[in-house]
Amino acid sequence: MASGPPTTPNSDEKDIRLGSSGTSTGKTGLVVAERDADVTLRLIEEHGDDARPLSPEKAKRVQWKLYWRIMGLLSLVNIMLFVSPISRSARHRSHTQVDKSTLGFSAILGLFKETKITKAEYNNLQTFFYIGELSDGASRTPLTLGYILAQWPGHYAMQRLPLGKFVAGLVFLWGVIILLHCVATRYAGLAVLRIALGAAESVVVPAMEMTISMFFDRHQQSVLQPVLWITAAAAPILASFIAYGLLWADSSILPWKLLMITTGGMSTVLAILVWFQYPDNPATVKFLTLEEKIHTIKKVHASSQSSIEQKHFKKEQFIETLRDPVSWLFALQTFCLMISNNLTYGQKNLFVTSLGIDALGSTLVTAAGGAFSVVMHIIAAYALHKKPSNLAYHAAFWCIIPFAGGIGMVTIAWGKDLALLACLILCGSTGGITYIIALGWTSSSAAGYTKKLTRNVMFMFGYSISNLISPQIWVPSDAPRYYGAWATMIVVSWFGTPVVLIAIRFILAKRNKQRREWLAGLSEKERDEAFGEVVQLDEVTGQIVKRKVDLALLDKTDLENKRFIYPL
Repeated sequence: MASGPPTTPNSDEKDIRLGSSGTSTGKTGLVVAERDADVTLRLIEEHGDDARPLSPEKAKRVQWKLYWRIMGLLSLVNIMLFVSPISRSARHRSHTQVDKSTLGFSAILGLFKETKITKAEYNNLQTFFYIGELSDGASRTPLTLGYILAQWPGHYAMQRLPLGKFVAGLVFLWGVIILLHCVATRYAGLAVLRIALGAAESVVVPAMEMTISMFFDRHQQSVLQPVLWITAAAAPILASFIAYGLLWADSSILPWKLLMITTGGMSTVLAILVWFQYPDNPATVKFLTLEEKIHTIKKVHASSQSSIEQKHFKKEQFIETLRDPVSWLFALQTFCLMISNNLTYGQKNLFVTSLGIDALGSTLVTAAGGAFSVVMHIIAAYALHKKPSNLAYHAAFWCIIPFAGGIGMVTIAWGKDLALLACLILCGSTGGITYIIALGWTSSSAAGYTKKLTRNVMFMFGYSISNLISPQIWVPSDAPRYYGAWATMIVVSWFGTPVVLIAIRFILAKRNKQRREWLAGLSEKERDEAFGEVVQLDEVTGQIVKRKVDLALLDKTDLENKRFIYPL
C-alpha cells in the first residue's frame, strides 16, 4: 500500500518507532499513536461500519439542521461582536461589528464631551484594542502584554479546552468589559478597558472559523463564510438604529453610556445561550443522532482531507507552519487589507459629520452603508456557491469596489456631499468579503490541527499589527481630506492585497500540479488505498495493535500528506 512518498528515512523499516510526536512511518505508510489522531477516531472505529448511509432526503434534513443550529448561533455571536460598544473600532471585519461600531457611535453620542479626549487619543483607543490582541504579559509595555495573554495562549486554550465552553467564557468576558466602560470617565480608564477587550475577543473569530470547518465541507465553507459575514455587515444597521433611538433618550446618563449598557447586557445574556448550545465537535454534539454524527464526520473528512480536531499541541506542526512561506503570505495579506479597517468602524462617522451632517443623520448614513454591504455579501455568497473554486480571484475582486471609491475620495471636490458619501460607502462595504474569504482559505489550505491554529495565530498577528497602524494614518492635521490616509489604503489595501492573494494561488497551484503528477504515477490500487495506521491499546486483550484508518484521521499536515490537494 502506498499512502504517499516516504516522509522519513526509516520508511522501509519493519519495526515502528514512535517518537515524542507519536508519529512514524512503516511498511504501510504513515503511522501515529492514538493520542495524536483525530478526536473522532474512536467514534468512527466503534460505529462507522455499523452506521448506514443516510438517504438523500435525510442527509438534506441533517444539513438544514446544521445550518440553523450552527450558523444561527455563530451569527448571533458575530453580530454582537460587531455591535458591542467601545469594544473595537475595527476588530475582524468578522466579529466585531457591534463591538467595533460602538466606539464609532460613542464618538457622536457624547464620548468626547464626557471623557474630554482629543482626536489623537480617540485614534489611540482604537489602536489599544489591537494591543490587547497582541499583548504579552512578560513585558510592561502594552504591546507585549496583550500578545502573550491573548494570541498564543488563547489559541492554545482553544485547542486544549472544550471549544463551546471556551467561546462562552470569552463572550461573557467581553460583555462584562463593555459594561465597565460606563464607569470610565477618563482616557486612561478607557485605554485599559480597550486593551482588556482586545484580549477577550482576540480568538473568537478563529474559533468560529474552526467550528465551521468541523461541520461543513469545503464547498459549504466557502459559501457560509460570506453568509456569516452578512451578520457583520448588518451589525451597523442594528447599531445605527440603537444609537438613533438613544439620541432621543431623555436621561441624565449620556447616550454613549446607554449604548454600552444596552450592547454589554445583550452580550452577557448571549453568553448563557452559547454555554449551553455551542458545540465542541461533531462527535459530541447533542442535537445530532449517532448516524447523523457519522455522516457529518465522514463528509468533512472526505472533503477536507484533514482532521476535525486534535487536543494535543504538536511541536513539529508548529515548526512546519513557520517554515511554510504560504503561512507568511496569508499574514502579509491580512496586514495589507486591514490598513483600511479603521475607516469603517473608527473614522466613517466622524468623516460624515465633518461634511455638515448631524449626529442623527450620521447614524442613518451608516445604516444605508450597512444595507449596501449586506447586498454585496449576499452577491458574494451566491458567486461562491456557483463558482466555488478560484478563491483568490473571488477575494481580489471585492477590492476593486473600495479601490474605485478611494480614487473618488481623493479626486472629487470637497462640497459635493452626495458623491463623497457614495464613495465613502463603496470604500467601507466590501473589504469584509475579502477578509473572510482569505481567513477561510488560510485554514482550508492547511492540514493538521496544530498547523491550522498556528497559521491562524500568524494571520491574526498580521491583522492586529495592521490595526495598530490603521488609526494612526488618520493624522488630525490632514483633516478634512486626509489625502495621506486615502493614498495608503488605495496602494496597500486595495491594490497590494490582490497581489499577495494571487501569489498564494500561484504557489498552491504549483504544489497541486506536483502532487497530481505523483498520484498519476501510482497504480490504481495504490491510489485507492488512502490509509495510514494508528497504534492503539486493545482494551480486550491488553495488547498493542495497529489499525488501518483513513488518512484524514491521522491529523497529518498538508506537507506530510502528499494526497492533500489544496483548494484554489
